[in-house]
Amino acid sequence: MQRNPKIYRTKLGDKDIIIETGKLAGQAGGAVTIRQGDSLIFSAATLGNVREGLDFFPLTVEYEERMYAGGRIPGSFFRREGRPRGEAVLIARMTDRPIRPLFPEGMRNEVQVILMSFSADKENPLDHLAINAASASLIISDIPWHGPVGAVRIGYVDEQLVVNPGFSEMEVSKLDLMVVGTKEAIAMVECGADEVSEQIMVEALELGHQAIQPIIELQEQMAREVGKEKREVDRTVIEPELVNQIKNRINEPLQEILRKPYSKENLYGGIDTLKATVVDEMTADQPEDLHESDLKSFKKMIGNAFGEAEKAIVRKRILNDRKRPDGRNPEDIREVWCEVDVSPRAHGSGLFTRGETQVLTMATLGTPREAKELDNLIPTDQKKRYMHHYNFPPFCVGETGRLYTGRREIGHGLLAERALEPVLPDEQDFPYTLRLVSEVLASNGSSSMASTCGSTLALMDTGVPIKRPVSGIAMGMIKEDDDYVILTDILGMEDHLGDLDFKVTGTSDGITALQMDIKVSGITTEIMSEALEQARKARLFILDKMLEVIDKPRTEMKDHAPRIEILHVPVEKIGAVIGKGGETIRNLQEETGTRIDIEDDGTIFIAATDGVGYQAARERIERLTEEVEVGRIYTGKVVRTTDFGAFIEILPGQDGLVHISQLDTSHVNKVTDVVKEGDEVTVMVTNVDNQGRIRLSRQALLEGWSVEEAQEQDQGGKKSSNRGNRGRRR
Repeated sequence: MQRNPKIYRTKLGDKDIIIETGKLAGQAGGAVTIRQGDSLIFSAATLGNVREGLDFFPLTVEYEERMYAGGRIPGSFFRREGRPRGEAVLIARMTDRPIRPLFPEGMRNEVQVILMSFSADKENPLDHLAINAASASLIISDIPWHGPVGAVRIGYVDEQLVVNPGFSEMEVSKLDLMVVGTKEAIAMVECGADEVSEQIMVEALELGHQAIQPIIELQEQMAREVGKEKREVDRTVIEPELVNQIKNRINEPLQEILRKPYSKENLYGGIDTLKATVVDEMTADQPEDLHESDLKSFKKMIGNAFGEAEKAIVRKRILNDRKRPDGRNPEDIREVWCEVDVSPRAHGSGLFTRGETQVLTMATLGTPREAKELDNLIPTDQKKRYMHHYNFPPFCVGETGRLYTGRREIGHGLLAERALEPVLPDEQDFPYTLRLVSEVLASNGSSSMASTCGSTLALMDTGVPIKRPVSGIAMGMIKEDDDYVILTDILGMEDHLGDLDFKVTGTSDGITALQMDIKVSGITTEIMSEALEQARKARLFILDKMLEVIDKPRTEMKDHAPRIEILHVPVEKIGAVIGKGGETIRNLQEETGTRIDIEDDGTIFIAATDGVGYQAARERIERLTEEVEVGRIYTGKVVRTTDFGAFIEILPGQDGLVHISQLDTSHVNKVTDVVKEGDEVTVMVTNVDNQGRIRLSRQALLEGWSVEEAQEQDQGGKKSSNRGNRGRRR
């Protein structure tokens, strides 16, 4: 039966947004499509049952980037979409972060939000549409959720903030800011910037929150008109009386733990011991015949209540006494120390340690051939010359487990990548592919910002001429009513129990990246400004510590790092360098020990770890692509003889004819009387016709003729061969 869809319209900035529901995916809890221009995103939200044994909320958000949306076939071997790429993972993470806190506390039913790209034009990005689509599908579904949220991108073009810019505007924008929020407050921020000031950033955040109001109001209208009744779900409810009971029991011993000299073992180990003691005490009075599963559930309930009590006590201590779990004041930064040149064979390395967080970044230089080929729906260059990879092995937090690359690792790598991208040199000035790998060796608070700092050190150690060094810091906040404390350089515990988590990277001139998750409403512009200013002071402090170790990029790269030189040859000469079936370029690389990349415009990159190989390769390429000049003298090899003359290769792949009349100063009866195949002969170029045929003369050199005289003789003019003529030399 034909469905009767409902269509809703609004604007995001100056662009039309169309949301449609009721036509597709009728068995999903809620399903919508959202369209801007010819970009179209589908979202379906579905509620499942409670999975036995789970003690967390199982929300999954998946973004499926379908290449048919852009009229393309995937470039993989199987010609179908496989594992999500970095950009797709980032969209899924950006969608997850603002919607997750809005589900009911203690909810344990499985929820799945699946997003698909149905159409992608070359002007309207899909990422903010995906977040809006997820929100709309949830708000009209039967899933309990305290939304909606709205999402918008803010750019900064020609010194003006732009709402919902397209790809063409983003190419020249100094700001790529994604703002997601509810009607009352901003909930999530993801940003890359070209050294933008804190003032502009605050203005952009305010503008973004204003811009999302129409799409939030539209979703509220949808909920009223087509929204389903919300289902009852299972929730784990922690009784306030139990939390208060435990709070009274642990207040003094927890305060004692917090007053001890800080170490991770003292703090976390002490709290774990206290928790185990409280659980044992409160379960000691339970009946002996209590079923094991009921006892386990009771212990879990006490553990959850303990967590709430601990959170309340630690937060109160920070707010009232301005004392943090490790004894620091709100603006204090843990001890920072750095080192470079850690690896003798990596092209560059940087070790950054801040408190108990430590990251080692290794840098590798490659040729343009090693750039990552992109296969996605973003209409940008199809190669990526800078890659940042982040690894978080279990030992870095004192645990065991399997090694894998998850969404968190991909997201943190892309954040550090975004932070450093604005300061990298242009490809024309530094034609290398760059790969940075950050290995987290220890973690207790913001390893992603440590990765940014370690990567800056590694780049400078490599000799990459970055425009300015970049540092980063993670900030937090505790807020109760109108009282709040902004925390610099947060611990893992402060991240977990706090109300704000944001990471800021930048140079001495401005911000390069910002990532923010806000867990409470009521974050004013004044608080944001204060937090950004406190972060600016912190990252500049850290930057000074980094510059004490290495204050600028090295002027010379390491001996084993490749040197890349650039040549430019005429496009029509590219074939001469490549050779038949690539034979010429393969032989050239093998014989000179170089790597050679050729662009379609005739740009040639020669990479070598020694100057001898590079020089040999350059000379041979120049010979292969050299243009023959009339009047120039060449020494070449006889490659073929005929009755009427000899063909001589004067440049690689370029032969010219010496007519029998031009072989000697006197009459020649037979060509082979003068030259044979394989002989080296010095000749003058007398003519190159419009078909590229080359005429040569040996007689011109023997007689001492000028090029004009040689051309006249070649054209049939009669020249005297007496001794007087032979004496005329230039």
